[in-house]
Amino acid sequence: MSIYVGNLPFAASQEDVRSVFAEYGTVKSVQLPTDRETGRMRGFGFVEMETEAQEMAAIEALNGAEWMSRELKVNQARPRTDRGSFDGSRGRNDNRSFSRNSQSY
Repeated sequence: MSIYVGNLPFAASQEDVRSVFAEYGTVKSVQLPTDRETGRMRGFGFVEMETEAQEMAAIEALNGAEWMSRELKVNQARPRTDRGSFDGSRGRNDNRSFSRNSQSY
């Protein structure tokens, strides 16, 4: 199982998050995704702990807790779904040959 941690302060580091969760057991990993364009943290992350019991204790204790002036959202992470490949077209045909209301674009 993995833990989803939302509403993280943008100034939080992996070590900051690790130290908070270490109070509830052994932290195996911390992942804090960053924005590809800006490199800035996206405000959420994932934590894996040694045992499921440790993860459940951390979720129970930290969900809704205030940390660095933010109310954390902490719960069991949902499995990642395959969203398909992203080609930058946001679902449009690359040649924009679709029509809407009988008009070509």
